[in-house]
Amino acid sequence: MSKQLRNWARFSGRKAARRQLGFSLIEIMIVITLIGMIMTFGVRKYMASLEEGNRRGAKIMLRNIQTALDDYLRVCHAYPTTAQGGLEALVRGAGDGSCKEYSPNMKNVPKDPWSTDYFYLSDDGRKYVLKSYGPDKKEGGEGNDKDISVDDPDF
Repeated sequence: MSKQLRNWARFSGRKAARRQLGFSLIEIMIVITLIGMIMTFGVRKYMASLEEGNRRGAKIMLRNIQTALDDYLRVCHAYPTTAQGGLEALVRGAGDGSCKEYSPNMKNVPKDPWSTDYFYLSDDGRKYVLKSYGPDKKEGGEGNDKDISVDDPDF
């Protein structure tokens, strides 16, 4: 092989090697798009799990409050009415002093996972309404914003 042909082969090899040193813009954009899609699905799954965890936590706390209300009923023969302080009667006793035998066993009335007070209503001391308004903090709602109530059949 002549010297000129060898130089040309060496030169064309360097040129080809120079072209393969990095990634093309299209390859980089494809990788970034794929990473973005994976991140989107991951964040959606994480947020759904977080919301489900909050709903389960609210149900567990509602059951704990129900247990405390049943204890109050056992000792005082009625649930605390709204006039007696509602759920605060579980912490401090009845506001009107009607049940002196009850020894409060709760340190404080908890808030729901969305930092809102649980809704409690009892006019006569025989029945009560206990629920969390959920993430929208409004009565009613659909889907994830649906209220969590002890009266729900799926509770």
